[in-house]
Amino acid sequence: MTDAFALDGVAAKPAFLSKERIIAKTGFNRWLVPPAALAIHLCIGMAYGFSVFWLPLSKAVGITAATACAPDMGFFEQVFASNCDWQISMLGWVYTLFFVFLGCSAAIWGGWLEHAGPRKAGVVSALCWCGGLLISALGIYTHQIWLLWLGSGVIGGIGLGLGYISPVSTLIKWFPDKRGMATGMAIMGFGGGAMVGAPLAAMLMNHFATPDSVGVWQSFVVMAAIYFVFMMGGALAYRVPPTGWKPAGWTAPAAKANNAMITKGHVHVNTAWKTPQFWLVWAVLCLNVSAGIGIIGMASPLLQEVFAGRLIGVDLAFNELSAAQLAEIAAIAAGFTGLLSLFNIGGRFFWASCSDFIGRKGTYFVFFGLGLALYASVPMLGHLGSLALFVLAFCVILSMYGGGFATVPAYLADLFGTQNVGAIHGRLLTAWAVAGVLGPVLVNYLREYQLSIGVEKAAAYDITLYILSGLLVLGFICNALVRPVAPKYFMNEAELAAERAHGEKSAPAASELEWAADPSSKPVAVFAWLVVGVPLAWGVWITLQKTVVLFQ
Repeated sequence: MTDAFALDGVAAKPAFLSKERIIAKTGFNRWLVPPAALAIHLCIGMAYGFSVFWLPLSKAVGITAATACAPDMGFFEQVFASNCDWQISMLGWVYTLFFVFLGCSAAIWGGWLEHAGPRKAGVVSALCWCGGLLISALGIYTHQIWLLWLGSGVIGGIGLGLGYISPVSTLIKWFPDKRGMATGMAIMGFGGGAMVGAPLAAMLMNHFATPDSVGVWQSFVVMAAIYFVFMMGGALAYRVPPTGWKPAGWTAPAAKANNAMITKGHVHVNTAWKTPQFWLVWAVLCLNVSAGIGIIGMASPLLQEVFAGRLIGVDLAFNELSAAQLAEIAAIAAGFTGLLSLFNIGGRFFWASCSDFIGRKGTYFVFFGLGLALYASVPMLGHLGSLALFVLAFCVILSMYGGGFATVPAYLADLFGTQNVGAIHGRLLTAWAVAGVLGPVLVNYLREYQLSIGVEKAAAYDITLYILSGLLVLGFICNALVRPVAPKYFMNEAELAAERAHGEKSAPAASELEWAADPSSKPVAVFAWLVVGVPLAWGVWITLQKTVVLFQ
């Protein structure tokens, strides 16, 4: 079925959400597309900040203190119980569902997105993510946790996947000269979503809290409304370039050492996963994310247990600290976590931009080589008591964790071409789903095992960090094995034409395939960047205020 059809010899106007409807006209300013992508990614990135709701929700019935369920109440009885509070372990399933369904939905519907276009995918993402928040609000209001899992975890997770990959292919086609930087700008927003959303959620819960309510379901409703406006604005602002478009005056660079991996052909999504390159890059992403996500999950307790009293100038082990001292070092650890968030975000833009100069393969070599040195040195820095170097090492590690996400779409475009890169990226994100389970499980169980055999808390992470270093060695090897894709996997001219026919208008004239932005569009571009830049700057400012505690 097509979005346009002929009636009495007259072509009907394309459907509002169709890909054909959003093909840009001559003079369109490509710098309007990144803020559209950021508007969506800043909203769905709140998935990283959902833990801000866990403590209030764990006492939603008792309000001031948790009302425990009966000791003999089974798991399924607790799922449907409305007279006792949920344990944080039950709430944490939302986080797991987020990233499982993100990876699955991106893999399943990535091919549909390439044909339907980013506007339609963005609208569906907004409906799923914001609709999921409303279903979750109903679940909180009626105290039915299965509605929270269904709303945010499942339906919201599908919205995450579609929203995450919706701009990738479009941005790469708009910025053939800056592939890494373009995807870095958008994916930076996903890392920054929690930085904006978490303090907003805290403000809303404080506003709506009453003696009878912790204010969470009301906060979900308000955030759903705010996010829906931003996400719909972003989706409707998407434009795609006509096939063959390039920036005015730009020519593809000649083959050099740093761009030898860039292919001239295009691989179909159904063929890409049959190539060794796909699975090598899948392993590269999975191993990089497994190591990084393990660090994110243990950053706060690691700092507190390794440095303990030294964080506040007293020579005491963690178990020897008083309640007041524990609260003091917890505040310092919160500042540390905020600082890591800043480097996670900044690394997405910085490293992806660097990859435009040193190549994607070279960038991942830096991730694994430098990461190996830093992971292996962290235990020594902890034992030496060098807080500044310890914090710096973790900041660089987290910048490379974020950089890995932002660089991989351009890596795929280099290897498989740009025609199906969004769909290929969607299938690759299953590596994220695997890493989201592998990393935390590996770290948490190793820590528990170390403590069970009598290892001191300050040293309980040493073996874990050495094992994570081993994952990086494997990642380095996988990256070294990546070679250019063999021509036998490329689509032929007929297959490529058939792919490009989805949602495309008739072939434009050669003069319409190269243009610079119309000067009159600059004020609109500035306004679009302010719309997404101001909330992001506010989130950065709030985070910086928290990190000050770390250096006092």
